[in-house]
Amino acid sequence: MEQILSGFTDILTIANFFYIALGTTIGIFIGAIPGLGPNMAIAIVIPITFYMEPLAAIALLVGLMKGGTYGGAISAIVLNTPGTPDAAATCLDGYPLAKQGKPEKALKMALYSSCFGDTFSDLVLILVAASIAILALKMGPAEVTSMIVFALTIIAAVSGKSLLKALMAASFGILLSSVGMDPLSGDPRLNFGSLELEDGFPMVALFIGMLALSEVLVQMEQHKEGGTAKPVSFDKNAKKEDRSLSFHEFKGTIKTMFRSSLIGTGIGALPGLGYTLAAFLGYAAAKRASKHPEEFGKGSLEGIAAAEAANNAVVGANLIPLFTLGIPGNVSAALLIGVFMIHGVTPGPLMFQEHGRFVYGIYGALIVGNIFNLVIGSLGLRLFARVLLIPKQIVFPIICILCFTGVYVSSRSLFTVGLTVVFAIIGYFMKRLDLSFVAFIIGYILGPILEFNLRRTLVISQNSPLIFITHPISLAFLILTVFAVWKWGFRSKERGISIIESKEQT
Repeated sequence: MEQILSGFTDILTIANFFYIALGTTIGIFIGAIPGLGPNMAIAIVIPITFYMEPLAAIALLVGLMKGGTYGGAISAIVLNTPGTPDAAATCLDGYPLAKQGKPEKALKMALYSSCFGDTFSDLVLILVAASIAILALKMGPAEVTSMIVFALTIIAAVSGKSLLKALMAASFGILLSSVGMDPLSGDPRLNFGSLELEDGFPMVALFIGMLALSEVLVQMEQHKEGGTAKPVSFDKNAKKEDRSLSFHEFKGTIKTMFRSSLIGTGIGALPGLGYTLAAFLGYAAAKRASKHPEEFGKGSLEGIAAAEAANNAVVGANLIPLFTLGIPGNVSAALLIGVFMIHGVTPGPLMFQEHGRFVYGIYGALIVGNIFNLVIGSLGLRLFARVLLIPKQIVFPIICILCFTGVYVSSRSLFTVGLTVVFAIIGYFMKRLDLSFVAFIIGYILGPILEFNLRRTLVISQNSPLIFITHPISLAFLILTVFAVWKWGFRSKERGISIIESKEQT
């Protein structure tokens, strides 16, 4: 109990409040710009966290995640172009309502339901994570190896249109993670005689190059090919009922928000499924349960609430496998692992024993982040919508400057800056070839853990692979892996994608 109280008290400082507020504000701005999103913001900010206290660093990133996830709804409503893929379902009712002269009402509904879903999943995380971690502590290296293989298979199966491509991306990530020192013998490997690569590829260069600069290249190409849509304007003379959300209207969506929050939390707790699937499942469930399903797609507040509560509920739930098993549920969670490791904290069940106070400090940051998301989102409603008017010709150069500055400041090496450019080019071609970034990043993060536990298992069993079959939990994970490959890889993959695509087109 003392650790819990101390952890929650640690977050209650002016400095931590400032970092959460700053992260939330930047996250909303970045999330509102189509094509960018919280992952890019986190990748750019990571070098800054080197010089911060661990809890302050995580608090900043928590604000970025929460603000960025909500920010995607702004362009979805005002521009009919989701700032992030997570907000694609929000376009279905958000933009029609904005076209009716009620953009502020739509944005307020999105904000309130986002904070509702996010808070719900955070509470679930706080209540269940410690119990799952206790069970995870009973697993040995064989069980951990099989579990990571299963997790990578699931992530590959649901994160791309092709299971083979996703597995290739994950394998590429594991390959890059093996560059550097051998974890058992300490001998250098795959570094081509380069002293700069003796510790492996710099995490900052890989993250910023693959996630931020590669996205800038893709966005520049798309911006050149297509034009820029005109945002919906805000009518200063609009009626009060068209600009505000009444208590009666909010009350009418509470059941929908609860339902979508449950769906989003369930989806988020399973690695790799992601925000977009949660949003469309929440939207579909709300439409089936609604007394007025005919209003969906025409500006329904229920539709906005369903999509936003579901995709924001994934934010907290994605931390459940990260905190309890050390397995990131998505790219944002994978980036958090990098920051944890920079500050000497290894996510997983032991984190509750070794850094219990720190964990409860993060829980406090999550709750405070929801409050700041609500307050800042409400106060800056019109201001955040105006970010859509900023020309991309201004945004892209600023992002590039921030990326290169961050990489150089963190490493003091032009070699690392050059690696960042190489990773940006690799990331660009990965996106053009439709290779899963989620599978690649999580493969890169989990690669060393997989190798270490695999080699430990083989040492214990004297190089006998039968140990994976003789241990019941390990065998169960392997059976689930085979089932996942059969189920998603060869039977229902195309059908599942067509369902989601058909919902996106409705």
